[in-house]
Amino acid sequence: MSRASAKSLPQLSLRIDLDGEDRIGPGKIELLEQIRAQGSISGAGRAMDMSYKRAWDLVDEINRICGHAAVEPQAGGKNGGGAMLTPFGEKLVARYRKIERDAARAVHKDLEALKSDIARSRKSS
Repeated sequence: MSRASAKSLPQLSLRIDLDGEDRIGPGKIELLEQIRAQGSISGAGRAMDMSYKRAWDLVDEINRICGHAAVEPQAGGKNGGGAMLTPFGEKLVARYRKIERDAARAVHKDLEALKSDIARSRKSS
């Protein structure tokens, strides 16, 4: 185990189940952040090692789940268009990241205890 991983805490991964099969989690939020950073769905897909079709299907799913467009296509010129987050998409990302930070703060001591418990059980094995 490296020194960095020995000191770091287990990470909390947050998935929000909305209703039925609908959920928002780290992958969809990262896709939205990559669309913001790359300026296109295809660029975001490449950055995440994901096909354009998979990225587009996830964007479509996010828009359907939320009932609002989170991503807006941009009219293309000579080199084609791109995409950007709508104000709703920006708010969705910000709200998810806030929930994630708040949850991580709330369980910080438990994550420390978990790390300690696991370290002790590994030493006694």
